[in-house]
Amino acid sequence: MTFEGKVWKFGDNISTDHIAPGRYFHLRSNLPELAKHVLEDAREDFSQKVEHGDIIVGGKNFGLGSSREHAPRIIKVAGISCVIAKSFARIFYRNSINIGLPVIEIKEVDEIKEGDIIKVDTEKGIINNLTQNKEYKFIPFPKFINKILEIGGIDEYIKKYGNYGV
Repeated sequence: MTFEGKVWKFGDNISTDHIAPGRYFHLRSNLPELAKHVLEDAREDFSQKVEHGDIIVGGKNFGLGSSREHAPRIIKVAGISCVIAKSFARIFYRNSINIGLPVIEIKEVDEIKEGDIIKVDTEKGIINNLTQNKEYKFIPFPKFINKILEIGGIDEYIKKYGNYGV
């Protein structure tokens, strides 16, 4: 899979409460409405300015906190094509893959600037910063993970293939 989009930068320790503020918990069954508040506690105007295909670049421990699946879901519903960070909280990483949101770890996130245009290839394990003419490598996803991402998540994958097929 390949993605190309504008970068939105966030720092270290962006929690699931930053992503899906608890005061909107009553919207959990209405993901499009909840997505209107995505990351507003980290950046108030984010949900109003983000465009379909944009990419989040975070620091260390992105997605720490609760195991609520709503956090990665509303990132995806808001139109974000993938999240890149130095590291992810384990449950956030797993939830993201399960719902079909690519999450990629690289050490060089500090080199990527807000507004840069980057292109991500999950099969080759390459991120091209088209703005800065730089390339970063990451361990490519296994074939079945790419299939999970392409089809839209683990539920859709199992509906189509009947099992994990590993």
